[in-house]
Formats: sequence, C-alpha cells, structure tokens
Amino acid sequence: MKNVAVNKSVSHDYIVLETLEAGLALVGSEVKSVRAGRVSLKESYAEVRAGEVFLLKCHIGPYEAANIFNHDPLRERKLLLHRREIKRLAGKTQERGLTLVPTRVFIGDRGKIKIELALARGKRAHEKREAIKKRDADREIRAALKSRSR
Repeated sequence: MKNVAVNKSVSHDYIVLETLEAGLALVGSEVKSVRAGRVSLKESYAEVRAGEVFLLKCHIGPYEAANIFNHDPLRERKLLLHRREIKRLAGKTQERGLTLVPTRVFIGDRGKIKIELALARGKRAHEKREAIKKRDADREIRAALKSRSR
C-alpha cells in the first residue's frame, strides 16, 4: 500500500474512536491526479445522506493533460461501503459530537484508490493544550535520556 495523502491535523483536532477503509468513486482524470499525488484532505469530511456516504471538501487537483474533460476539484465524491457499514455509520454519526474524517488516501494492493475514514470526536481546547504539554514533556524526557546515555 502506498500513501498518497495523509491528513496530519486529525490527531491534533480529533479523538479517533475507530477507523475503516472505503473505496472512492472517481472519474478518469481524478484517478490520474490522485496517482500523481495531487490530493488535499484539509478541512474535508464525510457525510451519510440517503443511505450513501459522500466525501465533501476534498480537493483533487485538475489533471493538466485532460484539458476540456477535466473534473471539478471540489466535487462531492461517493464512498463505496457495504450497506451494513453505512447503516452503522449513520447511527454513530447521529450521536452528538461524532463525525467522519478522512485520515489518508492510499493505493491498495490491487491498485485501487482507497480512503481511510476515522469515526472521531472533536477535541476541546483544554484537551488540545494537555496533548501539547504531554508531547513536550515526552520530548524532554527522550532528550534527557539520550544525553545521559552519551
């Protein structure tokens, strides 16, 4: 599996409860752009609507060689999931504070373009500050141990 795009802000802004893998329904020029790595997951999210899951605000850059047959970079894209997974996600996202956030886009074993979704709860400001303090403390401990072993 080859990572094409990773959403690094997910671990900072959300508490990830579980992850799942889904396929992406793309047009030809989008596939070529994704393979070229022209994907941005910043501010993107997934939504369950009428028994289907859609990826919103995901930017896939235009493919230069496609000229007039190019795609809209910010169009809604359908995610390919099993019906029981969609029903379960619909129930979970109805809960207060839970959302579907894409964590990475990758090329699977068979060459298919997949997306990893996280069912996540947004962090509050104090939780973000605590995470930063913990990360800084861990960094200082590692530095002290490293200097001590020299």
